[in-house]
Parts: sequence; structure tokens; C-alpha cells
Amino acid sequence: MTFVTALALAIAVLVAGPVLAHRLRRRRAEEIVFPAARLVPAAPPLAQKRARLEDRTLLAIRVLAVCALALLGASPLVTCSRLSVERSSGASFALAIVVDDSMSMRVGERDGRSRFQSAKEGARDLLASAHEGDAVALVLAGAPARVLLAATSDLARVRTTLAELEVSDRSTDLEGALGLTNSLIAQLPQIDKRIVVLSDRADGNPDAPPLAEGIVLPVWFPLASENTSETTRTSDCGIASADRVGRRVRVVTVCSPGLAALAREVVVVQNEKIVSRAKGETPGETTLDLPEGDYDRLSARLEGTDAIAADDSAPVLSEGTPGSLAIVADAAEETVATGGATVVEQALSALKLDIAAHPVPLLPDREADLRAFSGIVLEDPSGFTPEQRKSLASFLEHGGSLFLALGRKAASPPLGATFEPILRHSLTWGPSAAKGVETKSVDAVFGESLQSFENLEAKGRITFAPEDARTLTSLAQFSDGQNLIARKTVGRGVVWLAALPFSVSESDIALRPGFLSLLSAFVDEVRVRRSPMRSEVGTTWVWEKIGGLHIEGPHGVLTVTHEGDRSKASPSHLGAYQVTGEKFSETRALSLVAKELDMRPRAVAASTKTTNQGGNHSKLDISSHIALFLLGLMMVELLVRFTMRDATRSQPRQA
Repeated sequence: MTFVTALALAIAVLVAGPVLAHRLRRRRAEEIVFPAARLVPAAPPLAQKRARLEDRTLLAIRVLAVCALALLGASPLVTCSRLSVERSSGASFALAIVVDDSMSMRVGERDGRSRFQSAKEGARDLLASAHEGDAVALVLAGAPARVLLAATSDLARVRTTLAELEVSDRSTDLEGALGLTNSLIAQLPQIDKRIVVLSDRADGNPDAPPLAEGIVLPVWFPLASENTSETTRTSDCGIASADRVGRRVRVVTVCSPGLAALAREVVVVQNEKIVSRAKGETPGETTLDLPEGDYDRLSARLEGTDAIAADDSAPVLSEGTPGSLAIVADAAEETVATGGATVVEQALSALKLDIAAHPVPLLPDREADLRAFSGIVLEDPSGFTPEQRKSLASFLEHGGSLFLALGRKAASPPLGATFEPILRHSLTWGPSAAKGVETKSVDAVFGESLQSFENLEAKGRITFAPEDARTLTSLAQFSDGQNLIARKTVGRGVVWLAALPFSVSESDIALRPGFLSLLSAFVDEVRVRRSPMRSEVGTTWVWEKIGGLHIEGPHGVLTVTHEGDRSKASPSHLGAYQVTGEKFSETRALSLVAKELDMRPRAVAASTKTTNQGGNHSKLDISSHIALFLLGLMMVELLVRFTMRDATRSQPRQA
């Protein structure tokens, strides 16, 4: 409270005025002479009765009136801490509110008030300043950025949606969120458009260019003006992974950048009971040995306290899927004239994709050996043996991806080798009347990149049997209508087939620019189709043709969406998830994104600091309510005085 506000409220001291006036107004009793009293001798008074106030009802009304006048005088000076939006000439506005629901917004939960709660309250304050005709959109900045609610003038719906919003364990994607908000409100009819970002700006890229640079619409970071020294000092440690091999558990911890190594105890827990413990340095790696016994659903936990409690534990997985790509090719035939790696390896290296590629001399015939890979590129195979067919069927059933580049060898498999369960009929190798791809037949996933396949030099091509061709989905065709690139779903997995081999001695398809786009599209399919057993928060899990899919996570049942034959789920909290469906059951886990532990705020563009869009304080205007209250008191006082006057007149006068 400021000195001026206190001085205005001091008007309430004037309540002493009515009290003093009522005391001075005390009427003297009317003296009536009683004739018989003259016969009684006068006695001196022993005590004088204490004076009392009269008309207490009127006094109370007048005291309330003086207090109300004091409040009326102080009301223009009283402010409350809340966000509000400044309007341009009183016109309606289009407002996009970005709420950061990432894991760094959990800071402060141990103290009872987190950053996310502050952001949510700020969004409610902004909605309180919205009027009929305004349009409001809600966008979440947890990676990947999502549109929670498109721009709408239904403010009640916006409030309901905001009330149901909860913080997640995702990383931060402020750049993506700003891009979404810009496109959401840019085309709205309101002239006044602005973007409000409620975030701690800790996106793990403190040295990146300032946020909101290049955004045409005004952007306001109301939390950016707060003292950032505490944010900079905030640090946190968490468990990145916990894997079990036999009776040994390997726990990897990560911490905020610049944090000195700390000795913290790491424990392995089963059903809330500690089964193993060891001292380890964070960040770092700690190995724990398990005693004899049967263990199921173990979790690793980091003892002690830090800024965020949610990342101090992680489920222990018995084995993980590396998510690498196997390249099965004959190095003697598939290398270019200069030698070195095969053309597929060189192409993947040029693409610099975030997936490991491992050359394998032969296709493994054991299911356990294929589990280490998420995708396989197989160059000109001569069919599969019974053991390979069995392992491949299991590999595809569990969501694996296979790319078959078919050539001369595929048309003449040895005895007992077939291409089942992918193709059930024999293949034909021969010269091609068509020289290249028909551009109109190219699937949209490739865009215009396969136009470089219009005039291919090849010694021959594979022709699929009509029965098999009907089971394939064409991605690109020769000019005569035969499949060049086709796709087939097998179980939860997928198979891509090319009617030309990748060997430069058989065709020049691997030397065309479109070959890089072809491999890139296949790698994208690998990522989507077979998520590893442990993936980062924000990863979308996808399943093909799975019925009765049910996912149970640390926060209950996870929502599953369906798009055709595909089922998708986007878990947003750390922990273990039990996935069950028709004929399969598996356990997956989400791990934290290490950069989310970097609590240093990112800089914002200078334009966001100079734009006058609103403020953190708004006047609390209650003068109209106080004025009505004073008017009511005046009417009550007149009524009381009128009643008291009638009562005085009706009393009989003593003679």
C-alpha cells in the first residue's frame, strides 16, 4: 500500500464526527413539577448516571457512510496484480495465448506454486479482459507445439479448456508455437491482433537468436520482465535411462549445464521396496548389482531433492531397441568404381539422418538378431530360407520396416527359397520397354524429387505377378504402368519394393538425385512405424492394423486416435506404459529430453519489449459499487429519521 492510498483511507477517521455529534445532541430530560414533592425534603444526589448515546441506528448508518466515502476516495489508487490487454481505440482484438506446458514449468511445485500455475493464472487474467466479439486461440509450447483450441469467440469454451490444462514432461518448442499462433490469427477479421507468450523461455537454447524475430504480429512476453536471476540459478538433475542386463542395472543421469558433479545415491526399487543402492556422481553413469531373486517392473530413483521431482525416477527396461538400420548388400557388387562403402551407405551418410546404419553381410535367420534393428535395406536378395522367413515375419509383425531392391537374383531363387510372406508368386526379370517413371504416378510423399527417374539406364527390371501386384500400393510407376516403387503392409510392419536393383552395374537409379529422397522417405517410415522401447517425451507412437489397442500409463489410460488403419498415441509424461493389443503386449518407456534441464532463459526480440500491449497491473474500479452503496445508505437514513419522528409524535405527553 502506497502513502497516497493510506492517506485516502485515513478519511475513515472522520467517523468520530457522527459519534461526537450524537453525544452533543443528547437531549435534557423535561422537568415536570409534582406538587406532592414539596412535602418531601430534598436529598443530595449520590451518583450521576453515565451519559448514553441516543439514536444508535442513525449513528451506525452515518459511520458506514463515512467509511464508504473513504473507500470511494481511495478506490482510484488501488491496483491489483493481474495481466490485462490494452485495446486500440476500444476495438475488438484477436488474441493468441501461448501456454508453455513443458517440464521446466514444473519448477516451484515443491514450494506449492509452480511456473506453470503462474502462466495458467496469467492466461485466466487475460481472458478476464476479453469482451464479446474478441477471438482467442490457445497454443501449447511443449514439443511438438500443438493447437489446443483454434481461434474462437466462445470465451466460456476457452475458459473451460484452459481450466482442464495440465503441465507435461515435454521439452520446449517456442519457435514452433509462435509459428502456429501467427498462422492461426493472421487471417482473422479483427484489425487488432497480438500474441501473448506465457513461458519461462527455458527451451534449452539460451544462445540461439532471440525469440519472435521475424514475427510480423506484435508478440508480448509478460513473464520476461520478471527477475531472471532465480531462473538462472535454478538447476536440476534427472535419470535419462535405466537398463538391465542380467543382474546388473545401468543408470545414466543428466543435469543442468554448468552444474558441478554431485554425489547422490541411486536406488533400484520394486513395489516401493529398495532392492539395490549405490553412490554415484551426477551427471554420470552408475552401475548397480541386483541380489538373487525374481524382479519385475523395477524402477531407478535418484535420492535427494532438486528443482523438479518428476524426472528423479525412471523405469528399468530389460532390453531396449537401438533403432538402427541394417544394410544387407554384397560389398563386392554394390560399391562404386572407386571402392569404399556401398551406395546405400554413402547415400545415408550424405543425408546425415539421426539413425545409425550398420552394414550386415547376410540377412540374419534368428529373430533375436533382427530385434536390434528398426529397418532393413536388402539389396537384390535371392529369396528367403525358411528360417529367414520365420524371423522376418516376426520382425514385420512387431513393426519393422523392410526395403527390398529386387534385381536379377530375385527372379531365380535357389530351391526352397521364396519371398513369402511378402510375395507369393515368382518374379520375372527382363528388359524394360519403359525408360523411366511416369511423373503423374509419383506419390505425394516424394513431391517432385522422383522426376530425376524419368530416363533411367537399366539392364532390366522386375515385373510382379498380377496376383501380387494387386496386393501392392503403388508409390511410383514406369511410363507403361508397371510398378517401380511399391509398398505393402505386413502385420504391424511395412515392406517397400523397388523393381530395380541399387547396384550401379545394373542400373543408375542410385546415381539420380531422387534416390536420396527415396531413402529419406523410407527412413521417415522406419521412425514412425517402429518406435524404440525407450523414446523421448513428445514422440508419437504409431501402429498399423492393430485392434483393441489399450495403453496404460503413469497417469491412467492414454487416448488413442485412429486414422484409417493407423493408430496413434502421444504420451506426454515420463514413466512406463503398458501397451496391449490383439496378439501382442509390450512395455515402453518415455525418457526426459536432456536440454529441458537447461533453465537459462532465452533472449527475446527487442520489439517485444517496446510494444505496448498490456501491463501486469490493472485498476480495480469499484467506485460505481461504492456510490450505489452510499445512495442506499442515504435512503435508509431518511427512512429511519422519518420513522423515529412519527414514533416521537405518537408518544403521549405527560401532564
